[in-house]
Amino acid sequence: MAQRAPRWRNAAAVMAAAGLLALGLGTPGASAAEEPRIDLRVLVVDNGDSPVEAVTEELKTTGVPYTTVDLNDSGRPTINEAFLSDTVDGTPRAKYQGVVLPNEAPFGAGSAEQTALEAYERTFGIPQVDAYTWAHPGVGLDYTNAGGWAGTLDGREAAVTAAGGAGYFGYLDGPLTFEDNSASVQESYGFVARPREGFTSYVDMAVPGGTGRGSLVGEYAHDGRRELVVTFAYNHYQQQFRVLARGIVEWLTQGVHLGQNRNYFSVHVDDVFAPDSRWDTERNCTPGDFDCVGGDGEGTTPIRMTAADAVYAAQWQRDSGFTLDMVYNAGAGEEWKSENGNVDALADQLLADKGEYRWVNHTYTHPFLGCVQDTSTVPWSCAKNTDGSTQYVSRADISAEIRDNNLWAASHGLPVDTSELVTGEHSGLKSLPQQPDDNPNLAGALADNGAEWTASDNSREPQQRSVGGALTVPRYPMNVYYNTGTAEEMADEYNWIYTSTADGGSGICENNPTSTCLDEPLDGATGYASYIVPQEARTALGHAVGNDPRPHYVHQSNLAEDRLFYPVVDKVLADYRALYADNAPLENPRQSAIGTELKNRAAWQQSVADGEVTAYRVGTTVTVTAPSGTRIPVTAPEGTLKQLLLGTTAFGTPYAGERSAWTTPDALQTALTLKLPA
Repeated sequence: MAQRAPRWRNAAAVMAAAGLLALGLGTPGASAAEEPRIDLRVLVVDNGDSPVEAVTEELKTTGVPYTTVDLNDSGRPTINEAFLSDTVDGTPRAKYQGVVLPNEAPFGAGSAEQTALEAYERTFGIPQVDAYTWAHPGVGLDYTNAGGWAGTLDGREAAVTAAGGAGYFGYLDGPLTFEDNSASVQESYGFVARPREGFTSYVDMAVPGGTGRGSLVGEYAHDGRRELVVTFAYNHYQQQFRVLARGIVEWLTQGVHLGQNRNYFSVHVDDVFAPDSRWDTERNCTPGDFDCVGGDGEGTTPIRMTAADAVYAAQWQRDSGFTLDMVYNAGAGEEWKSENGNVDALADQLLADKGEYRWVNHTYTHPFLGCVQDTSTVPWSCAKNTDGSTQYVSRADISAEIRDNNLWAASHGLPVDTSELVTGEHSGLKSLPQQPDDNPNLAGALADNGAEWTASDNSREPQQRSVGGALTVPRYPMNVYYNTGTAEEMADEYNWIYTSTADGGSGICENNPTSTCLDEPLDGATGYASYIVPQEARTALGHAVGNDPRPHYVHQSNLAEDRLFYPVVDKVLADYRALYADNAPLENPRQSAIGTELKNRAAWQQSVADGEVTAYRVGTTVTVTAPSGTRIPVTAPEGTLKQLLLGTTAFGTPYAGERSAWTTPDALQTALTLKLPA
């Protein structure tokens, strides 16, 4: 079908401009008025399959505005010229800077909608991602029977090519191994194929059972258009996608978009200065807990770091280049000291090294700060007042626990940010099923002590929310248990939770739809190192490479005795550094910075959802307007300048080969203006 020339320039100019527009450069000799306006928004055509869902989730997490057209919705809009483009103040406008499709032609080759979409991409130089397709000449690849291969990719190793490393995948410099979590489940299927003319491979692998290498992700330039062709199936949770997702989005947006994406990893160590109870391998419970029948805790040895453990922790930080957040209970430490001859070598060592760590208030003695617990039954319940209402811990008692811990820190020169708080067991916040509401006295106590960020359990409340004037900071619990000091104890408790009753376990895994049972119990001597460590490290790494700033938490007991914490985090750091180039380091923010990041994201997403954000690019100028006071996340190439009222300044901070930041217009400006490098 013949394509008529667009109204605003002739066909020859269109072909010459396509590549230039893809780089944000515009047409040689054209004035700003002749350049098209390209809105910073992505069009997603969704057929319900997981690859499109994965790319969409990446756009959402990054903060890139997008519009979804659901192919399964009979009332969806028709993809035509009017849907894709128009004119604003005499300037031609492309409504979308990039297009995500389920495959190369979801509307059918030659159909009216497919033809309109291809004409739009050709006219404005708009890139297209084929979220998942098979290898064939229509996408610039040979069929797999011509020296390629198709099959299960589980456990196979891929790599970024020289072209990928020189482009939008340059934040990776190590091999990428496809997940293989179960020998009985096919986790990722794909096509490994040889490129044809016009195809540039960005990620490839050795052809299994053959010779040479074949593409898995690459760019097909043809007919004045560009497609990013992905030939393996995936979902948003798989590590291979999460690692490559940044490059896919940057390619799609040509490195200029709203939103930003960084990799984060922070770890809180709870109960510092306090002892932790120990798991009983005979009773399969923790003596001292109200639900441990026959075990009152008398005669058991709690788990507590020693001075040698503190020396090791400080040296580990120096060697690893990673800072821990020490979440401390000073009063519990003072109680321990008074019961042990008024000598505490651990506290002395930690205080000697206090400047090596970040410190977070965990309350003075770690009490439960929600409802008053009635432990006469299992499970416990909330005690009631005479009128039948729930009896809560008072505001004065909560406030004293926060205040006394802060005062102890000040008297010992401990560098604490008093805006940060982690209550014991995240108590005070609602705790289902027993306590469906927050302790109504919590918000006031937080305000009394200037606490702006209070931790919550991500497994219960993954979203940030307000508690009076404070906001929560959800934390990921690491599956390294607080009540285990040795690898054997850890494997024993893990077996109790994750094996069937027939195998000697509790059977919890059999009755919980969100859990699965181990095929067989872990070996007590080797199970922690061989099974638990790699599993927990993989989970934590998945969070770290998913643009998720939420911190993880363990306990001081995990830094004691067998020091169970270190093998997990050592593996996370080693695996990350083997994958990523030096230009994409792990960000290691503290709790207040994490809370601020989550707050900014929520406000940004709401502004976008409310239609209050306008953003577009004309040649090398990006303009963004948003509600006054809204912090705007932007990613742009190195060399980008921010326009001030008078002059310019360098925009953002470098990460993964680009620059990004949360920013606002300069004083007396109503719009954010960036100047892209020529």
